[in-house]
Amino acid sequence: MYRAHVLICGGTGCTSSGSKGLQTALAAELEAKGLTEEIKIVQTGCFGLCALGPIMIVYPEGTFYSRVKAEDIPEIVEEHLLKGRIVERLVYNDVPDGVAEHVETSLNDTAFYKKQMRIALRNCGVINPENIEEYIAVDGYAALGKALTEMTPEQVIQEMKDSGLRGRGGAGFPTGLKWSFAAANEADQKYVCCNADEGDPGAFMDRSILEGDPHVVLEAMAIAGYAIGATQGYIYVRAEYPIAVHRLQIAIDQAREYGLLGENIFGTDFSFDIGLRLGAGAFVCGEETALMTSIEGKRGEPRCRPPFPALKGLFGKPTILNNVETYANVPRIILNGAGWFNQIGTEKSKGTKVFALGGKIHNTGLVEVPMGTTLREIIEEIGGGIPNGKKFKAAQTGGPSGGCIPAELIDTPIDYDNLLAIGSMMGSGGLIVMDEDTCMVDIAKFFLDFTVDESCGKCTPCRIGTKRLHELLEKICDGRGEMEDIDKLEELCEHIKSSALCGLGQTAPNPVLSTLRYFRDEYIAHVKDKKCPAGACKKLLSYEIDPEKCKGCTACARVCPVGAISGSVKEPHVIDKSKCIKCGACMEKCRFGAITKK
Repeated sequence: MYRAHVLICGGTGCTSSGSKGLQTALAAELEAKGLTEEIKIVQTGCFGLCALGPIMIVYPEGTFYSRVKAEDIPEIVEEHLLKGRIVERLVYNDVPDGVAEHVETSLNDTAFYKKQMRIALRNCGVINPENIEEYIAVDGYAALGKALTEMTPEQVIQEMKDSGLRGRGGAGFPTGLKWSFAAANEADQKYVCCNADEGDPGAFMDRSILEGDPHVVLEAMAIAGYAIGATQGYIYVRAEYPIAVHRLQIAIDQAREYGLLGENIFGTDFSFDIGLRLGAGAFVCGEETALMTSIEGKRGEPRCRPPFPALKGLFGKPTILNNVETYANVPRIILNGAGWFNQIGTEKSKGTKVFALGGKIHNTGLVEVPMGTTLREIIEEIGGGIPNGKKFKAAQTGGPSGGCIPAELIDTPIDYDNLLAIGSMMGSGGLIVMDEDTCMVDIAKFFLDFTVDESCGKCTPCRIGTKRLHELLEKICDGRGEMEDIDKLEELCEHIKSSALCGLGQTAPNPVLSTLRYFRDEYIAHVKDKKCPAGACKKLLSYEIDPEKCKGCTACARVCPVGAISGSVKEPHVIDKSKCIKCGACMEKCRFGAITKK
């Protein structure tokens, strides 16, 4: 019996900032102090608060240490684990720097976690994802056992329908309805697929679930297989997720060893197995038919629909495909009942949603909130607000497929229908926060740049149309735009939306359309005034020195890489705009606020 457990985040974020070194240092220190029989080290998945990694939590107290370094380990062992005194300088500070003196020691008391409701993420940061017994200890595989021994396949599907769970991969299609379509089609072989090809810029929801709770996906896929009559599943995961791939393979091997995958699961006549398939990182393979084509060993390109995958999917057989987060909800629904899940969220959007919160925000990380939580609550309360006293300008949801939500709509409850109504979409759950220094034309160009690169090229509207869109945006950002270009943007967007083959092309214009809808004045400023109001578009910038403030210290001239600044010592300096490359080095160096960006 251990008297304390030390949980150390082993997710990608904390691993990249040195959590492996913490584990090594802690193990060595515990051995040196003779504490290895008293203190257990547990490697977990992501806790969610990625901005403060590496993270360490000591139980039974629940003390939340953040930004821990290997050199802090001896003090934590000596003070906390030996003497019972919390090392307060390392405890998570709930309030941004400079706001107040405030120390929190309990995870659930912090503003970041207080408004969250963790269902899909319930085991992330709690269990060792490489130990199946820890998953079983928190009711793991109990839902599969219940489904196989107490429910018929029809009852499982009905439970999913009654729960109101919608697909968390983007479109929000009812999960139970999708399963029922595949179940109704007779075939000698059916398949269950998991989309773990998370490609949105700034999105890492699925990765974190796979790294922190891989067995939940295996269990859910087995339940889905039982429901539709499938015996084989495939998880399509991008190869850029090495930790997730490693832990998934461990989980599959352990589940087979325990008889939870393979033949006659739980002593029944149901057999089901799962294989891993690694993707090369093509964004288009997030589209279900392109993903299945890739699993088949072909170039990942979307297929025309109908026929839909429920009739003719993987290898031409009936197939269902859901993403990681969708599956992560399934075992809890089976165990707790559809009525429990149905009470969470809004009328048409049940349950919770995981968001990868990033951009201009204090608390970068993963959050899971009930559907209907407002954007303001996520940004200001959970996210801790905008850094450096800047104003909130917009939030991008849904990645390249979504749209920008302006500040005046910050009180919008987040669910599928509300986001569509304001020109955005849920997508897989990326939520990028932007402040007043963000140029919305440049943001639209950024997402189009991504889409152009990721288009598979199969259909003309996406292959050529997105390229033309990007060229128009580039022209406007460079100060070469004309007023008719704005009309061309809108017309081209509508053509692409209505004629592209798959969801990638059909949604590619969304960032352009939403920024035109809410920030048209910025487009006009770029075209008419040849100015970027946010000061972000380099070719529209100019740097000027105020002769009244300039002290002639020569600091700016000395740092200019192209010699564009001239002037005598103790005399006002000037910038030769024909030479200036607009790097901003002079403005950063000036101590008197004499240089401004216009």
